[in-house]
Amino acid sequence: MKPNLLASALALSVFAVPAMAKGGSHSVSGHTTKNGTYVPPHRATNPDSSKTYNWSHKGNVNPYTGKEGTKKD
Repeated sequence: MKPNLLASALALSVFAVPAMAKGGSHSVSGHTTKNGTYVPPHRATNPDSSKTYNWSHKGNVNPYTGKEGTKKD
């Protein structure tokens, strides 16, 4: 592994691991919202006192989909 790539991987793990490990996750069953939109089954972060540990928060990555978070608050 190239030094820059290794450093990048290490830096990413420093930020991603606490976000994943802090609160854990749970399964969400598929359901229909009040407005009639169907939401398929998925995984979500467990509720906690900090929004910054949610996968949707900027700086975090959903370990199941690989998508980066975009929400600032």
